[in-house]
Amino acid sequence: MSARGTAVVAAARGWIGTPYVHQAARKGAGCDCLGLLRGIWREVVGEEPEAIPSYSMDWSEPQGDEQLWRAALRHLSPKVLIDEAPGDVLLFRMRSGAVAKHLGVAAEVGAQASFIHGYSGHGVTESPLSLPWRRRIVARFEFPAEAI
Repeated sequence: MSARGTAVVAAARGWIGTPYVHQAARKGAGCDCLGLLRGIWREVVGEEPEAIPSYSMDWSEPQGDEQLWRAALRHLSPKVLIDEAPGDVLLFRMRSGAVAKHLGVAAEVGAQASFIHGYSGHGVTESPLSLPWRRRIVARFEFPAEAI
């Protein structure tokens, strides 16, 4: 595992057990999936690159606008979907035809693949990257090269 991947996974695992709180980004107090990524960014990279506007639970679904995907492209490096590595940021489309609006971090790859995510009703947890979850992945990214 790369030094960057190791740092990202360690930071993500430090958030496990944080309750799910929509729009929050505070370790131990509460976060959603984006808040988890924001917290990892602060720990691994530094200051957040942009202010996050208020967003609803349906994200940008009524407009069909891929806001989260565009934001990821502004700040993360896109990867080929099959180029799996620990520390990758995973973007999920939760329903066919819906906008991509869930994020997670690959923790393990291979036969025991898992990912860490802030999940409504569960908080931050490490889940198996099972086939139903894999089918929902629409993009894979890595943190910027300056991440240590």
